[in-house]
Amino acid sequence: MLNIIVANLAAPTPAPSGPTTCDYLVVAGGGGGGGGGATFIGGGGGGAGGFRTNTSFGISGSFTVTVGGGGAGGPSTSNYLGTKGSNSQLSSINATGGGYGSSESGGVQGGPGGSGGGASGSSVAGGAGNEGSYSPVEGYAGGTGAAGSGGGSSAVGSTGGGSTGAAGGAGTSNSYSGTSLTYAVGGKGGDTLSGGSGGSNGTAGDPNTGTGGGGANIGSTARTGGNGGRGIVILRYADTFSDLTSIGGGLTYTLTTAGGYKIYKFTDGTGTVTV
Repeated sequence: MLNIIVANLAAPTPAPSGPTTCDYLVVAGGGGGGGGGATFIGGGGGGAGGFRTNTSFGISGSFTVTVGGGGAGGPSTSNYLGTKGSNSQLSSINATGGGYGSSESGGVQGGPGGSGGGASGSSVAGGAGNEGSYSPVEGYAGGTGAAGSGGGSSAVGSTGGGSTGAAGGAGTSNSYSGTSLTYAVGGKGGDTLSGGSGGSNGTAGDPNTGTGGGGANIGSTARTGGNGGRGIVILRYADTFSDLTSIGGGLTYTLTTAGGYKIYKFTDGTGTVTV
């Protein structure tokens, strides 16, 4: 007698597919703070890098990711102006580098950018923000001069006055990295010191926040402005989807899983990402 045994085989579990949408945070590099000579007032703070975020953004195929670098702080000689930060990008989403902080020399206004750089010099205007003309805006203007004025951010930079440099505009918190952090803070305007103090260089913006560099604190010695902080690009999507297929070697990144999301945090470089 021939016995036939039929196995009850379960259907194979399909492999997870790639994501079709993501949440993103794109922050450009912050602008460098203004420097200055020994007879100047404090330098203007650098503007924060443009700040852009949204949910359910469509992704497919391959696209470019770029993390913008921070601008250099202004020197203690020559034109004294800081340098504008570099743009960041995720696919079709761009954020504009922060505007440079200015110097009293020549009464130059702060530089335009994602957020504007602060001015230095009586009644000199800060740089304009939202250079990319985005809606919602990516950042606001830097502060008007007197003593060093603050760089712009998600709020307008403060106006300088007296001998104390003004605060930069407040940044914006975001938790897409898995932890609530504040990004895109405007650089503080530099102080104007007396009594023989040599002053100090401006404070650098925190890395991977797009924060503007601080303006030089001017005393009896010429000083340089602080460098702007490098920007960042974050994308996240539900952890039920598969990993991204490939990430170009020019990008520095980490992948973590938290709160039901896969989180890609790009901290440097540029390259092609494939879903």
